Amino acid sequence: MTTYREAGVDIDAGEEAVDRIKPLVRSTFTPGVLADIGAFGAFYELDLSAYDRPVLVSSVDGVGTKLKVAFRTGRHDTVGEDLVNHCVNDIAVCGARPLYFLDYFSTGTLVPAVAEQIVEGFARGCRANGCALIGGEIAEMSDLYREDEYDLAGTVVGIVEKAKILDGRAVQAGDVLLGLPSTGLHTNGYTLARRVLFTHYGVDEAPDALGGETVGEALLRVHRSYLKAIQALAREELAHAFVHVTGGGIPGNTARVMPDGLTFEVDYAVWERPPLFGLIQDLGDVPEDDMRRTFNLGIGLIAVVDREAAEVAEEAWRDLGEIPVRLGRVVEKGRPDRNK
Repeated sequence: MTTYREAGVDIDAGEEAVDRIKPLVRSTFTPGVLADIGAFGAFYELDLSAYDRPVLVSSVDGVGTKLKVAFRTGRHDTVGEDLVNHCVNDIAVCGARPLYFLDYFSTGTLVPAVAEQIVEGFARGCRANGCALIGGEIAEMSDLYREDEYDLAGTVVGIVEKAKILDGRAVQAGDVLLGLPSTGLHTNGYTLARRVLFTHYGVDEAPDALGGETVGEALLRVHRSYLKAIQALAREELAHAFVHVTGGGIPGNTARVMPDGLTFEVDYAVWERPPLFGLIQDLGDVPEDDMRRTFNLGIGLIAVVDREAAEVAEEAWRDLGEIPVRLGRVVEKGRPDRNK
């Protein structure tokens, strides 16, 4: 006789995991949530009273090989928050407000305590961003994943007034690029970072360059949310576009909001890169161009604003405790480009 558990799926562990995460999930519920955890589908009632032509905006993503660092450290309470913030940033730069989030967690062997830590991160991120964690899936698949490893994916759905969608159409020559700091690598470039750093250091070692922080701590810094910073400018219509700096770095992502005929100049000398990036570049002898296209280099969000509104936008961010940096400007194609 062969049981499902002997084949690699522990139903009891799944039920325990659900019991552990129920309070965390409920802590994120907003007035639009209509069904408790455990239903076949997740229900969310839209309040459209504040919209003339509402548009739903969605994004799906993962955490990438940052998970490998979580496995090494045995710390699983940050990667869920990473995923929520990454997804929220992706729709926020379009002008959207997040409504709800759904997750997918798959693992080789389901450990309820680990699942609880991961969902704790989901819940913390959702509460901070004002969106509800309304559904998800926990899958135990020993034939696909190693016993001590897992993968994560998430989807966020938000809403924006159609006339207030930010897609780059308003960007024009002369616009200023304002940047906000990142908290670290966020969720991109970890394949390169791990190869370089773990060749020289253990996860618990603290290189002098990191100022007392261990390699594991530096790599697990949470991918921050820029929702409040984006809304502060969008509310006053101070930005023509926003850029979430993810894979592709500043060059690849800023290009996504440039209309035909326009490009941009960035002066990489106007801000100080966090030491983690310098350590990776020095230890790995990584070319500068590769650094720029792989990592955010310390800038996680860019606002493209009219040059006449730049000082007002900077002051709005300072009121939030942010430290804006003037990175460069939008120019017509054919002009000298300091990105090269």
